Order: sequence, then C-alpha cells, then structure tokens
Amino acid sequence: MNGRPSVKYDRTVVTKSLPKTKLQLLHSEKLAKLPWLVHAFSTRHGGVSRVYGGNTLNLGFTNHDSRAVVERNRTLFLKQLGVPNPRKTLITLRQIHSDLIHRIEGAPKHPLAGDGLITNTPGLLLAILTADCLPVILVDKENRAVGVFHAGWRGTVKRIVEKGVGEMQRYFGSDPRDMIAAIGPGVQACCYQVGAEVRQKFEAQFAYAAELFREVKESDPVREKYPMLFLTARAPGHSELPVSLFLDLVQANRRQLIDADVPAKNIDASSPCTACRTDLLFSHRAEKGVTGRLMAVVGVRPR
Repeated sequence: MNGRPSVKYDRTVVTKSLPKTKLQLLHSEKLAKLPWLVHAFSTRHGGVSRVYGGNTLNLGFTNHDSRAVVERNRTLFLKQLGVPNPRKTLITLRQIHSDLIHRIEGAPKHPLAGDGLITNTPGLLLAILTADCLPVILVDKENRAVGVFHAGWRGTVKRIVEKGVGEMQRYFGSDPRDMIAAIGPGVQACCYQVGAEVRQKFEAQFAYAAELFREVKESDPVREKYPMLFLTARAPGHSELPVSLFLDLVQANRRQLIDADVPAKNIDASSPCTACRTDLLFSHRAEKGVTGRLMAVVGVRPR
C-alpha cells in the first residue's frame, strides 16, 4: 500500500492501491465492523488477465480467458482476504437466474446450480459472480450466519433475497432484525434499460412495481423544430416518440429486504454502477458481452 486514503462511495469503501494494476476491493462499512466476518466485492484491477485490457482481475471462467489465468486471479483475490487455501474453502455455483438457494455445510461433492448460498460453518467462503446483476450479501450478526445471492431482474422478480432471509430464518434461527445486508456493484437505474415485458413481470409480483421504473421519452431535435412535418391523421394528430424504460434493481432488492423485516438502517446499498464505472468494474452491457466477471464473497472466520 502507498499510504493513500481509501476512496469512499457513500458507505462503501474501495481499498485503493496505485498503480491500477494493484488489486483493489470494495467493502461495506457496515459489514467491516464485524471482526469475525470475511467479505469483499472484487473490482477489475489487480489481476493477471490480459484479454479485457491491461492486468485485470477476471474471476469467472469466461470464453475469452484461460482457466489457469482465472485460477491465478482467484488465488490473488482470496489471499488478499487472508484465505490460505482457496481451493478448499471457496464455494461457487453454476448460476441459472433462479431463486434456488443451497445451504452449505462443507465442500460440495458435486457441482451446484442455483443463485444463492447460505452457511453458518466457519472457514467456508461463499461466492457468486456478476457483471451487471446485483450481488447481495446477508449477514446474521448474532448467530454468525451468512448468505450471498445473485439478483438479476429474473432472480429479483422471483424474490431471491426475500427467500434468502427466510432460508436463514429456517436453518439458522436468524432474526431479520439482526441482519445486515450489502448490495454490491451492479447496473443501476441510470443505465438499466429493459423492455415492457420486464415491467409486466414486476407488476404481476409487486404492488409497488410502478415505483421501480422510470420512463424516458426519446427526443428528436428535427421533430421539435418542425412539428408540422410529423402530423398524422390519427389522434392525437402526430406520431408518438418511443419511450425507454429503466429499472431500479437496487431499490427492488432493498424493498424486498425491508418487506422481509431487515431494518432499512441495516441495508448498505451504495456501491457504484457497473455500466457507469467500467474503469473500475466489469459490465456485460456496457462492454457488449466481452468482459470479465466480478466476485462477491462472504464467510465466517474460523474461531
């Protein structure tokens, strides 16, 4: 470290080292207060991948990167967190945009498919991968139980984080009022354009769905200057410009957590937007599918 201060995004801290090839992590300040907890959200800086520009920390087994390079990146990332043997402790999933959540008590004997992991076993590190979808970490600060969830729009409309709270109640006796949640980097309302069919699915599930969407009418300087050119015989007398829809995925997951009785003051939802910050983060949308993967991890330190 060069002694420079951490960079803060509201309540989320970026551990910053220069030059940019040095590994950088994002941490929730709320979770960082728990000494028995390991957690982090990765950034694109500090790895050995070269296919996504410079030395990047791609942590997903993508088509563009080699498995050996990704394994090396994972080792660098977890060593930064003080995890001595990542191959034995890191638990991942084949993510399928579902609401399927697995309780983990030890290293799985077979590959897992789903989008959520929970545990109260010390020494295990639960992880999900993202490149625009939201990573959500849940921590029961009293019972020392943790969970991590992959919340894209499909998982969100299936209420995966709300179900995650319920699963932690069922298996660990967690009280939602004792939970802390951290919503990590993902595409935000400023950049997350979706189709009308997505709004319809949310409207079928949530009474507050209208609050999650923002409509932006496209502008046309020529039309504004010469409106008579665009007159039609149909009411209202001129053709309508198309409307773009933007979804606030962060607010959607925050509302689910609150509805599940997690106190609003315990929810850290201040991470940067992946699409806005491709200098710091990977974004599948902004980089047109040719990008790496970020990792969100959480675990209980061995006693």
